[in-house]
Amino acid sequence: MAREKKRRSNGRRSPLAAAALIGIGLLITGGVYAGASAAVAATSETSAATTTLTADDGEKLFQANCATCHGLDLQGTDAGPSLYGVGALAVEFQVSTGRMPMQRQDVQAPQKPVQFTEEQILAMAEYVQSVAPGPDFPADHLLDGEGDVARGAELFRINCAMCHNVAAAGGALTEGKYAPDIMDTSAQHIYAAMVTGPQNMPVFNDMNLTPEDKRDIISALLYQQNTPAPGGFTIGSLGPVSEGLFVWIFGIGALIAITVWITAKSN
Repeated sequence: MAREKKRRSNGRRSPLAAAALIGIGLLITGGVYAGASAAVAATSETSAATTTLTADDGEKLFQANCATCHGLDLQGTDAGPSLYGVGALAVEFQVSTGRMPMQRQDVQAPQKPVQFTEEQILAMAEYVQSVAPGPDFPADHLLDGEGDVARGAELFRINCAMCHNVAAAGGALTEGKYAPDIMDTSAQHIYAAMVTGPQNMPVFNDMNLTPEDKRDIISALLYQQNTPAPGGFTIGSLGPVSEGLFVWIFGIGALIAITVWITAKSN
C-alpha cells in the first residue's frame, strides 16, 4: 500500500507546472494578438496615406466645423463674415495657423494649436475655392527667397514696419489689437497675409505691390529670420523703448549701486 501511494504521489503534477503552462499560453496569445494588431494598423496607415481627400471631403469638414459662423453656403452669418472671394489661400492661412476655427468672438483671432491635418486643410481650401474663388497658392519662385533683399527690406520699412516693427517683431495696435511677430512665419504665409489681408492688415494687391515686390519682401524677411543678431541680446527687438527701459533699470541701477558701495567704503 505504501509503495502504491508513493507511486501515485510521484505521478501528480506540480501546481507550478500548471501555472507555467497558463503563463506560456497567455504569452503566446498576447504575442499573436499584438502581431495581428500591428499588421492591421500598418495596413490602415498605408490605406490612409494613399487616400487623398477631395473637395467633397472638404465640404463635409467645413459644414461640421465652420458653417456655424460662416453659413452652409459660405454667405456668412451674424457670427462670421462671408467667405465669397477669399479663395484657397486665405483658408489655408487661417486654418493652418490655428486662427480658425475661433474659440470665441474677440477683437482678433490669435494663433493657437492647429486642429486639422494638412490634408484636411487643403481639402477645405479646395472646397472654398470651388464655391467662392479667390486668391490661390503662389508660384514657387515667389517663395524661394532669392529676390532682392535690400529692396525688399526697403519695401518692408515703407509698407509694413509701422505695424510689424522694423525688426518684424510685431507691435500693439488700437482697441486691444496687435500686429503679430512674423520672425517665424513661413514664406507662403507671408505672401498669403499680403494678398488676403487677414485681421487688421490691408490687402496688398498687385497694384500696390507687384509679385516681384512681394518676392523681395519675402526674401528680406527670410534673410532676417536666418541672420543672427550681430549686437547680441535683442531685448525683444522692440526698439528704443525696450532698450531705454533696460538702460534705466540695469544701467542706472548699476551706477547707483556702485556709488553707494564707494560711499560706504569711504565712510
